[in-house]
Amino acid sequence: MKKGWQTQTLGETCEVVNGGTPKTGVPEYWDGQHRWITPAEMGKRLSPYVSETERMISDLGLRNSSAQMLPPHSVILSSRAPIGHLVINTELMATNQGCKGLIPRSQLQHKFLYYYLSSIVDLLNSLGTGATFKELSGGKLKEVEIPVPPLAEQQRIVGLLDEAFEGLATAKANAEKNLQNARALFESHLQSVFTQRGPGWKATTVGAEIDLLAGFAFKSAQYTNDDDDIRLLRGDNIIQGGLRWDDVKRWPADDTEEYERYQLEEGDVVLAMDRPWVKAGLKHATISADDLPCLLVQRTARLRGGANLDNRFLKLLIGSSAFTSHILGVQTGIGVPHISGQQIKDFEFARPPIADQRRIADNLESLREETQRLARLYERKHAALEALKKSLLHQAFTGEL
Repeated sequence: MKKGWQTQTLGETCEVVNGGTPKTGVPEYWDGQHRWITPAEMGKRLSPYVSETERMISDLGLRNSSAQMLPPHSVILSSRAPIGHLVINTELMATNQGCKGLIPRSQLQHKFLYYYLSSIVDLLNSLGTGATFKELSGGKLKEVEIPVPPLAEQQRIVGLLDEAFEGLATAKANAEKNLQNARALFESHLQSVFTQRGPGWKATTVGAEIDLLAGFAFKSAQYTNDDDDIRLLRGDNIIQGGLRWDDVKRWPADDTEEYERYQLEEGDVVLAMDRPWVKAGLKHATISADDLPCLLVQRTARLRGGANLDNRFLKLLIGSSAFTSHILGVQTGIGVPHISGQQIKDFEFARPPIADQRRIADNLESLREETQRLARLYERKHAALEALKKSLLHQAFTGEL
């Protein structure tokens, strides 16, 4: 411990205030004059500071809950899973029962407290208890120790962290902007392909240009977990532009002869037919060598280009916004929206000559590779910046900054 620093508990340095939620279904408790924040809302915040909240509570709502108004510059901690979201209120504010308000006493600067709690989120989570969801009690929170330098030293540390984190945020934002620009450029080029017309382009439909196969209804009773057996490609395995095999079902490797036509091949385009579109986008992918061998299961479609349609161009076509719009317009069903093979085949588009298709695919694949390179770079930079933040926080609270 650095000279002049003390070790105290949060209970000694802060007043810890529980949040509260009034009974639901009583309109008079809501839309009042008091700000009221929840862990879910806190998780959306990019800035440490919050002045407005999504919901407002009334005087009556406050009186009929354990919520209390927190003075400005309290540190608010989400204490119910997920434990560790943090904000600093700049206006009077109450919280729901999933939060704790920490009101610093005179020996503790609020931003210093905020940064310290940010540095011990893992510890706070380890102190949470509960079978259904973890919750950090006020009693355990009060026992957590905090290093307390003189106020002038706290302010110096906060100033250094503010400056460093501002620089890190700028670096992260620049990397993210470069990635977004690259993705936007790829999407712009992709969409332009399917809005233009050139010499030799022919109006046609997907059904006239591909071989489409819907999967087989493999009996779930015969599924296996043996890694030597054959993977089954279900709609759940298809995501936006790729496959995930973390929840894979398998079929006995010695029982595949009669299902030969459902064997997928490298370059095949696959599409989920149940809930084909989710918020992240259309569930489609291209089969790679690493995905093989695998068998196509019912409610998934396999698309192969015919003699006049390059499979790489087909992949781009299925990934276009025009095709997504078509699917959203024809899918049926409320609980689980779905599409049919015929609805896929009905999509109309202009087909370039095969040589133009290959040139377009080459150009867009080069652009996609650059976008993927920037995505990998962004992930590495993000990880490095997070590691640097952890290192700076550790140095700050061990007297090394």
